[in-house]
Amino acid sequence: MNEKIEFSNRLRQAMADAGYAASPSVLEQEFNLRWYGRSISNQAAWNWLNSKAVPTQDKIQVLAEWLKVEPEVLRFGEAVRHSVQEYRQRWDEGVGYLERETFDAFLRLPAPQRKLIREVILTFAQVHGRASRDIAADETRQK
Repeated sequence: MNEKIEFSNRLRQAMADAGYAASPSVLEQEFNLRWYGRSISNQAAWNWLNSKAVPTQDKIQVLAEWLKVEPEVLRFGEAVRHSVQEYRQRWDEGVGYLERETFDAFLRLPAPQRKLIREVILTFAQVHGRASRDIAADETRQK
C-alpha cells in the first residue's frame, strides 16, 4: 500500500474509535474547531480521508490530539512505532556498564579517530556476520 492510503485508513479508524463518523464534513468541522491557522476546506478533509493527500505535521499533531492517538502512529502506523521501541529496548537491555564506559571514551576521541574505530568495529561485525552465516550453512549441510 502507499502512504496516502495507509494514512487515510488510520485516520478513518481513529475517527471511528473516537466516536466520530469518518466524513469530510465532520473532519472539517472538528479540525477547524481546534486549528488556529487558516481553516481547512471540505475538499482538504475529503482528500485526507480518501487517500489523495497527507496533511502537514502540524495538522497531524492537531488531529492526533483531537483523536487521542500518538501523532507518529497516526502518520506512520504502529509498525514504525514498534520497530523504534524494539531498537530502544535493545539498547536499554543490551548495554551495560562496560559498553557505556567504552561509548563515553569513544565520544571523547577526535573525529578522525572515531571514524577509524567505527570502521574497525563495522569490519569486525561484517566478518562475524559472515562467519555466523558460514557456521549455520555448515550445520544445515551436515543434517
